[in-house]
Amino acid sequence: MMTENRYEMVCGVETHVELATKSKIFCGCSTEFGREQNTQVCPVCEGLPGVLPVLNREVVKLAVRAGLALNCHIAEFSKFDRKNYYYPDLPKNFQTSQYDLPICQNGWLDIRTGEQVKRIGVTRAHMEEDAGKLVHSGETITTSQESYADYNRTGVPLLEIVSEPDMRSIDEVIAYLEQLVGILEYTEVSDCRLEQGSVRFDINVSLRPAGQEVLGTRTETKNLNSFSSVRRCLEYEILRQAEVLDEGGQVIQETRTWDEGRGVTLSLRSKEEAHDYRYFPEPDLVPLVLDRDWIEKVRAELPELPEARYARLQSLGLSAYDAGVLTSSKALGDFFDQAGRHYPDAKNLANWVMGDLTRLLNARQWSVKDALIQPRQLAAMLELIDKGVISGKIAKSVLEDMVVSGKDPEQIVKEKGLVQISDESALLTVIQEVLQAQPKSVEDFRSGKEQALGFLVGQVMKATKGQANPGVVNQLLREQLTEQ
Repeated sequence: MMTENRYEMVCGVETHVELATKSKIFCGCSTEFGREQNTQVCPVCEGLPGVLPVLNREVVKLAVRAGLALNCHIAEFSKFDRKNYYYPDLPKNFQTSQYDLPICQNGWLDIRTGEQVKRIGVTRAHMEEDAGKLVHSGETITTSQESYADYNRTGVPLLEIVSEPDMRSIDEVIAYLEQLVGILEYTEVSDCRLEQGSVRFDINVSLRPAGQEVLGTRTETKNLNSFSSVRRCLEYEILRQAEVLDEGGQVIQETRTWDEGRGVTLSLRSKEEAHDYRYFPEPDLVPLVLDRDWIEKVRAELPELPEARYARLQSLGLSAYDAGVLTSSKALGDFFDQAGRHYPDAKNLANWVMGDLTRLLNARQWSVKDALIQPRQLAAMLELIDKGVISGKIAKSVLEDMVVSGKDPEQIVKEKGLVQISDESALLTVIQEVLQAQPKSVEDFRSGKEQALGFLVGQVMKATKGQANPGVVNQLLREQLTEQ
């Protein structure tokens, strides 16, 4: 970018993660997404007088699981606080959150950009309740004449994960977010449906002259829910701040919103400091005291995390690229691992999973979870290729059928008569017919034009509707062409 030589970007991210619980953090209301507005509320999440919150135990377990996966220290003593602010989507006029004694602190995760590995600090991760949702009459909050409040999301459990301002490029920010979301997905802390707002990013960014140690004034752009939006937002905000500085102005510390349609950030309000929220301990909840043995039990239940899978896949002989692709999606990586229990050639299996299988899924806008094919069925199909029962070309057709029907490859091959022809006597008859019909290609090959052989192989494959064994055809053609 044009600013890179003059300014250095400094970025930290606050990530709000909806935890994968069936009920809210302090009451029994459902957390199901997409229900009719204001049908999943009760006196507790509405903050009516005389009600008391009760902490959801599963929220604590998921918070600890995430903290451990992010290499955080898990506090044996933490507490909840009231964060006071006034906004239409907050019916209590305060948010129950954690302030000075959060459940997770001082963690980190490693990111890759190219061949570089960099450690990004995680300042803290704390539990809190989500606010409601404002539905605006216009395209954005800044263009709306009126807004409506839906309180279904009020009280949905959140984990807010705050990074250190360690990122110095947009690529580093995206790598951090992809790695973070991957960890949350692998640990099943959240369903990570970004399009539903299960994970939302607040981007804090500032510029400083190249070589300067003192941080610049930052802005915070709130509630981004896709990696592409984060990238576009940063590109715009960096250029905007650079223009302000180039003109001798000062960047204002403020909260901004992202207008997806126009591709710009817009000012919302001046940025609040901690004292503006008048935090004080939540009087209706006792401090949270965790047993160290219970924390270690949660640690022992952690699954294999993305970095560990990445290293293991490379140990199987896969390239860094292949390992990265299969690690980026837990579902796709799980499919590969399960298929690998039935088929030993990791590289060939990876090629089919990342190639033809992914192509078929993308064409239907499916996840591998949506497809009917089972991992063992893909392994069985590859074995049919290795045994010469079907060709690679036929296998592509078989795979497409398996994806939508869930049938075993042997059944599809039998029903459609797709068994590869490897019988030499049957193939010789077809080869003789092709040679008689293509005298010029025969003459070309005998005069030293090797590419003519490929044409003749293609003619045999065409005559057998792709069922001939290409290797056997190639061998028999050479024999026939050199004997005559």
